[in-house]
Amino acid sequence: MQHSADGRSDGSTTVRVPQPGFLASVFRDLGVDEAAESDADATGRPGGGPAGDGPVGDGPSVPGPAGGAGRGGARPRAVDPGPAAPDAGEPDAAEPGAGAPGPADPDEAVASHARAAALTHHRTVTVQAEHDRLTDLLRRAALPVSAMDFESQLRHYEPRPYPADGPGTADVPEPRWEDFAPAEPASADPSRRLLDSGYQRELAGARLAHQRALREWRTRRAEAGSPAADESRRAHEAAEEARARAVREYNESLEECRRAYRLAEPAAVESLLERALAAAETATQDLPAACRAVFRPLTRTAVLDLDLPPLDLVPSLAGYRLAPDGDIVPVPRPPADRATDYLRLVARLALRALQAADAVDTDEILAGVVLNGWLREPGAAEPLCLVSVDADRDALARTRLLPPETPYEERDDEGVYADAEQDEALVRLRQLGAAVTPDPYDRAGVRPAARAGATVPAASDLSANEFAQLVRDLLTRGGIAQWSVRLRGPAGLVATGEGAPGSALPGRWVVWASRGLEPVAAEELVTLAEAVDEESAERGLRLTTGGFSDEALDLAAEDGHRHIHLVDGDGVRELARTHLGLPLAVGR
Repeated sequence: MQHSADGRSDGSTTVRVPQPGFLASVFRDLGVDEAAESDADATGRPGGGPAGDGPVGDGPSVPGPAGGAGRGGARPRAVDPGPAAPDAGEPDAAEPGAGAPGPADPDEAVASHARAAALTHHRTVTVQAEHDRLTDLLRRAALPVSAMDFESQLRHYEPRPYPADGPGTADVPEPRWEDFAPAEPASADPSRRLLDSGYQRELAGARLAHQRALREWRTRRAEAGSPAADESRRAHEAAEEARARAVREYNESLEECRRAYRLAEPAAVESLLERALAAAETATQDLPAACRAVFRPLTRTAVLDLDLPPLDLVPSLAGYRLAPDGDIVPVPRPPADRATDYLRLVARLALRALQAADAVDTDEILAGVVLNGWLREPGAAEPLCLVSVDADRDALARTRLLPPETPYEERDDEGVYADAEQDEALVRLRQLGAAVTPDPYDRAGVRPAARAGATVPAASDLSANEFAQLVRDLLTRGGIAQWSVRLRGPAGLVATGEGAPGSALPGRWVVWASRGLEPVAAEELVTLAEAVDEESAERGLRLTTGGFSDEALDLAAEDGHRHIHLVDGDGVRELARTHLGLPLAVGR
């Protein structure tokens, strides 16, 4: 505003135009982007807003005179807007590098690598925990088995006293004041005692204790003769009689089972064996390895079917490692190491089952044990036999599990895992003549030594030890003593024996027994006759579960081979029925 000489305003206004570069310096001081400033220059108004108080046209316009169109000026003339200006909210297309990603943050790369390393370590620790569990299972599977014989299963009854009957309750006398009265003070003057506050307090407390004890004694005497107390005592005595009767009946049934076991009844023998096998599993209850027992009285042999643990119990990885590109890569174990670890566990489970069966047989009913280890996989049509053992009593007596202190020999180059050829459990299992799969993960099975499917077995169902035991029992019952096996295999055996004079089989014998359906040829009789001469024996016996060829029968009828006696399959079955009282099925 302008002022007159006297200092008053004359009512007119003077407009001051800013100097060039003034708005730019203001915007720069306020921190406004230069792109926004350029937009304001292009549109004629800062930020694309209205340029005054007047109306705004549909298209871009040029700035009017100072004061804007709303101040009475003419409406701005429309001009060619040219290319459309970019939106204010988007980056300028002409600006180099606008909208492009910036360089990678080195701190984020380090953090990502640290997270991958931590995850790798966590997964490796998880794999190591699986290895530690396997090591613990190997240790516990090698613990010695406690015998579950009949003596250890006997129960003992110990009577429990009636709860209300304390020590000497019926003989407790009535509480006397003399037992509660405090000691009198040293002064003999009665007045002194009355004035002694400490003595009076002790006297009052003693009277209260005497009255309380007397009241409790009278209450017990009253309750002892009440009908409720008599009923409670009778209920306690009835419960004690029931406990004593249950223990007595259990021991009597156990003794009955023991008599049946000594008679080699299958149900009693199988019950005792399965109890012993279940007790042996207590050390590894977290490991599924059930074992079932079937007893064959014909050969006095127990056939055990052991369910082996799943193959994925043994870890397949040694750990994880972090690759240079940041990927977490699993480190697989060699297949041979994994197969060895599984076989080591299988060997311990098999030895444990064999020792449990041997330890429980204190009456020596069993002549041998056959154990088959079966792998039962979901979806498989038939179980796969991975280990089979055919052990007689003498071999079982020599078999022991590994000591619990040193279940394996640890060396610097192998850690906690031992080589299959050096593992003591596998060595002892093979010393029993066990057939063990070379690779369980390749599903390479073995032939079971015997199967316990049929109630009355045939000769082909028997194991090699069972067949040898059957032949020995038949001939020793017939009169041959001093039995000595010279050769034994899956197909049969060769043995010598001597019969007492006057028996059905007197003199020294050479016995060749075999099982099979093929007829015995004449050449085998010639070989037996030569063995008789070498052993300086008097007779030879050719026993087979099949039959003889016509040439063999004709040769045995000649004068030079009359000392060779023949027994075919029908004769073997007749001998079993006569001497053992048990049937033998026809060979299949």
